[in-house]
Amino acid sequence: MEPLKKQFLELLDKDLEFRYAVAGYLGLSEILKRLDDLSEEQVKLREEQVSLRKEQTKIWEEIRGLREGQSKLMEEHAKIWREIRGLREEQTKIWKEVAGLRAEQTKIWKEIRGLREEQTKIWNEIRILREEQIKLREEQISLREEQTKLREDFNKMLKVVEELQRGHRRLEKGFRRLEDRLDSLRNAMISGLGEVSKFAGLTFEEFVRRFLTAQLKSSGELAEDAELKKKIIDGEEINIFSEEPLIVGEVTAHAETVDEINKLLKKAERVKAEYNREPRKLLVALTAPSDVAKELKRIADENSIELIIGKTI
Repeated sequence: MEPLKKQFLELLDKDLEFRYAVAGYLGLSEILKRLDDLSEEQVKLREEQVSLRKEQTKIWEEIRGLREGQSKLMEEHAKIWREIRGLREEQTKIWKEVAGLRAEQTKIWKEIRGLREEQTKIWNEIRILREEQIKLREEQISLREEQTKLREDFNKMLKVVEELQRGHRRLEKGFRRLEDRLDSLRNAMISGLGEVSKFAGLTFEEFVRRFLTAQLKSSGELAEDAELKKKIIDGEEINIFSEEPLIVGEVTAHAETVDEINKLLKKAERVKAEYNREPRKLLVALTAPSDVAKELKRIADENSIELIIGKTI
């Protein structure tokens, strides 16, 4: 009995049709089919559950990715807003610059209007200048004609000038000869004054003062009530002196060296410092060696000194 039971149970477990036949026999076939269907559905549900879990895992991974993307987007969003704020600030600056440019543009247009008015004035001036230029051209033609006549007259005048120059050169030669004679005469007079002073009972220095006083009065260089005199300035004795006109002079009977002219220059500097103007300088020597006379003349020419030497020996 036991082997049969065991065999029956194995058939129920392994043989589906047998199991349905037994169930149908027992009235349970419909229940078993439904249980089998439920079992199959449960297997499918488990498979779908596994699939859903896998899908859910993917979804969570995508959610994490989306969250990370959202964080990045939020950072980008913050950056964009910062850039927008910067752009707004820049835009504000640009509008201020635009306002300044508009104000500058207004000034420029005013200047342009002023320049146009000035340009109109300039064109009027140009028109007037053109009219004047036409008149100047007409006058230029007239002047050229006059210039031609003047050139002819100038050529004639040149011939006359050449004749005058030749005459002038002849006169210069005559004047030079006359000056040489006058210098010789003046020197001879000074030389003679040395002899005359002895008979007049005067020193040579005093006689020269009186002689030069008379000469300067006759030429109008010295007033009638004025005279050359001796004067002491800063302890220095000046043989010949006049304040108006300012004259400083030295008189010596014999100029052995150039010391006399150096003394004169020294005294002239003191007089210049005293009166704040340059004096007229005179040196009168009765006699001087010829070599000393040449050196005296050189120094006199360099320092604007009037030199009178009676006789060279």
